[in-house]
Amino acid sequence: MAQAQGFREWLEEARQASRQPAATPPALPAGARALRDVAYGSDPRQRFDVYLPARTRNAPAPGAPVLLFVHGGGWENGNKDNPGVVEDKAAYWLPKGYILVSTNYRMRPDTAPLDQARDVARALAKVQQLAPQWDADPSRVVLIGHSAGAHLAALVGASSALWREAGAGKPRGVVSLDSGALDVPDLMRRPRIPKLYHRAFGGNPDDWIAASPHHQLTGEAVPMLIVCSTRRPDACPQGRALAGKAAKLGVRMEVLPQDLSHREINRELGEISSYTKAVDGFIRSLVR
Repeated sequence: MAQAQGFREWLEEARQASRQPAATPPALPAGARALRDVAYGSDPRQRFDVYLPARTRNAPAPGAPVLLFVHGGGWENGNKDNPGVVEDKAAYWLPKGYILVSTNYRMRPDTAPLDQARDVARALAKVQQLAPQWDADPSRVVLIGHSAGAHLAALVGASSALWREAGAGKPRGVVSLDSGALDVPDLMRRPRIPKLYHRAFGGNPDDWIAASPHHQLTGEAVPMLIVCSTRRPDACPQGRALAGKAAKLGVRMEVLPQDLSHREINRELGEISSYTKAVDGFIRSLVR
């Protein structure tokens, strides 16, 4: 019993720590700059960090593409500069002339996933508003999210109502990194699921539908790349089902299975690999 109690205390400490800013700022490529805690709303959690590529004599013309990253954490934990969120992605995409933005959002227990998606849409609108100040193109923004953040990014990409209500323009696309909640009603009706899903989505089927990318997908949805771990039973089947519906609506959607763990799918993106190359190729096809 004491050992179990000690594990629970450690887990709670880890969760609380994940909500705090990193003690040491993420390492960046030489010459890159960071703009931290840019507000997109009145709540202190409605903040994002901007990572700008190094200025050179042959700096790219105004109009750089932007990658807007949404962290994971089960809809109730995580922070925009937690380990694995920024470093490798910045090291890979900043030298290519991209701007990387990593955003926070309000979380459970006081903010439901649908309102978290609205926060992501508000962050998108703010990024597009400020983009000219960074020599970026507001029309060339791609959303990327991992885990819970992958669900939120996919929901914004699936539902044009969300970005329109936030006053945003249409993003170029979404890269969803290993979400198990692309079809929320299907998920919630399974006999055994982790408690975090019950805490996140509650018991009201109407709320499940409203927060489900599969059910909110329309013909106005943006192109998506669904990256999924083959080591878990839910992510790839949900991704393929979403892609099947998208095909019927004429929406571009690709599924990229990977023999990586849920954690590795996020942390290894940006490392030199065929996986990173495939994601980069999809993004380049959106912003060229």
